[in-house]
Amino acid sequence: MATHMASQTAQRGGIVMMLLFWILLMAVGTWWIHGGLEEMMRPNANIVHTLPAGEPVTLKRNRAGHFESPGRINGTPVTFLLDTGATYVAIPAELASELGLEPGRSAWFNTANGRVEGTLTELDEVSLGGLKVQNVQGSISPGMERDTVLLGMSFLNLLSIEIQSGEMVLSLPK
Repeated sequence: MATHMASQTAQRGGIVMMLLFWILLMAVGTWWIHGGLEEMMRPNANIVHTLPAGEPVTLKRNRAGHFESPGRINGTPVTFLLDTGATYVAIPAELASELGLEPGRSAWFNTANGRVEGTLTELDEVSLGGLKVQNVQGSISPGMERDTVLLGMSFLNLLSIEIQSGEMVLSLPK
């Protein structure tokens, strides 16, 4: 009789452990679906909506080690990849067309994929969080991925930049 009771107790314990496993698995799945993974991949996703005008912007590195953030060009939402190696705010040709940007003079650019020809353009306004800058030099670059704009030094040179502990703080100069 004691052996039978011990067997039933062990069986109940196994069922409870299996039930706890499935509950934990469903909780992790729900977290994943509701943005936990998105938060890790795009930690700056809400920056556009949370900062008042002129306030410093603090960006966190994403899982790939890049500083990426939503922003706006001439009022239109875009995704910026901050690139201190880019001379201009580099915009993919397809996106530049959608933004109605006027191509200016032709220019050659040295990129990670080699030398490419593009055109220069003038951006009326570039904004990142609460930071807005008028009349920023940009480049229209064929061959770039359609959804990411390289936020280069023609914008970043107009700001104060501090990088520390995986965070970048951008602010208007005093």
